[in-house]
Parts: sequence; C-alpha cells; structure tokens
Amino acid sequence: MQIVKEFFVFLKEEKLLWLSPIVIILLLLAVFIFATEGSAVLPFIYGGF
Repeated sequence: MQIVKEFFVFLKEEKLLWLSPIVIILLLLAVFIFATEGSAVLPFIYGGF
C-alpha cells in the first residue's frame, strides 16, 4: 500500500490530481476483471455478443 500512497503524493505534488479518478477507475476495472476471470458471472457479461 506504500506505493499507492507515494503515487497519490506524487500526483498532488505535480498538480496532477485530475488523473486520480482515471487511475481509480482503471484499478477497479482491473480488480473486477481479475475477480470474474473464470467464474460463473462470465456468461452474463459476454452473453450479448
């Protein structure tokens, strides 16, 4: 968790706080993809294609 804290301190110091929502959304998407990989939820996600 230290690297996450350092990353947000870097964003704050470099005045790049507008990037934080993008980073958070990408991290949540990565966690969602990792969590649903090979699970029973997969047919419902890709069922429409």
